[in-house]
Amino acid sequence: MSSESVRTWRRSFLKRTAAGVAAATVAAPAIAQQSPKIQWRLAASWPKSLDTLFGGADLVAKRVGEITDGNFTIRTFAAGEIVPALQVLDAVGAGTVELGHTALYYYFGKDPGFALMCAVCFGPNTRQSNAWWYEGGGEKASEPLCTEYGIKAILAGSTGCQMGGWYRKEIKSLADMKGMKMRIGGMAGLVLAKLGVVPQLIGGPDIYPALEKGTIDSAEWVGPYDDEKLGFNKIAKFYYYPGYWEGGPMLHTLVNLKKWNELPKHYQAALSTACGEANTWMPAKYDVVNVEALRRLVAGGTQLRPFPRVVMEAAEKAAYELYDELKGKSKHWARMYPDWLKFRNDQFLWFRVAEQTYDNYAFNSKLGMKAK
Repeated sequence: MSSESVRTWRRSFLKRTAAGVAAATVAAPAIAQQSPKIQWRLAASWPKSLDTLFGGADLVAKRVGEITDGNFTIRTFAAGEIVPALQVLDAVGAGTVELGHTALYYYFGKDPGFALMCAVCFGPNTRQSNAWWYEGGGEKASEPLCTEYGIKAILAGSTGCQMGGWYRKEIKSLADMKGMKMRIGGMAGLVLAKLGVVPQLIGGPDIYPALEKGTIDSAEWVGPYDDEKLGFNKIAKFYYYPGYWEGGPMLHTLVNLKKWNELPKHYQAALSTACGEANTWMPAKYDVVNVEALRRLVAGGTQLRPFPRVVMEAAEKAAYELYDELKGKSKHWARMYPDWLKFRNDQFLWFRVAEQTYDNYAFNSKLGMKAK
């Protein structure tokens, strides 16, 4: 190779090397810009003592941080630390906090469509609720209502079918319901009001003192594990089932819509993935911890009672009367309810074929209980 050729090769090599260094210099900031440091706050509707409900919010925050290598961090706050339990939707929509974790039926007074996004009387069970949200058009049908309130809702938990609550006296007939002041969540209060109940919507942290002082006569919350933690068994001894107003309630992580749209796509994916995990974890945890909690409650004197059939039938009739009434009061209910009802009915037909038949036999089999 001649001296001139060597010089030409050297100049070419240096140019290529310089270009590579420049590209690397540009690439590092570009990557940093794609993964910015973001710190958000999440306001939950639950006290920290309820480690399954509040635990769902904590799980979302923890997993988002892990997925993003600590670049997207979320601080969780219990009910009352930033806003009261029943003001989470308002706080997220206004941008007071970026995130919330709540039950959307708390806000049925703003629009009854929110109740369909959580639970209504004689609604679907947990699996059927998931099916509606993910594959049955539920999430898409909810978007216009959510947009109106400046939020995005991501499914992030379920309690499974709940209990029917704690009562100071036995419920033997519809007459026993009349005049009863009852803490009950969501739109179910409107149904029970048709039976003569005086519904009270009270946040979780405030239920025990209201029951203790006699401000209310009865209260429902979730199920054995949470109810035991809140101490309701110390005040009322009759524990009824099922909670027909919450066959499979959906809980959501709410995101301020403007903030959501500003998030990098992979941060959006991280948050959605974390919420999906919480939606699987929470009912699994409840199915485990409720077993021993119920045993402890019964051993301690709690009296388990099923609702009389006459009460269930009257409540169901009242529920469908209410749902028809709401068609003329809410454009979102009128738009969402017919498709929701058809989907629910189809699910009920399918579950009666295999699921219910199996459950009825297996759950009542004495052979299995005796097996060793």
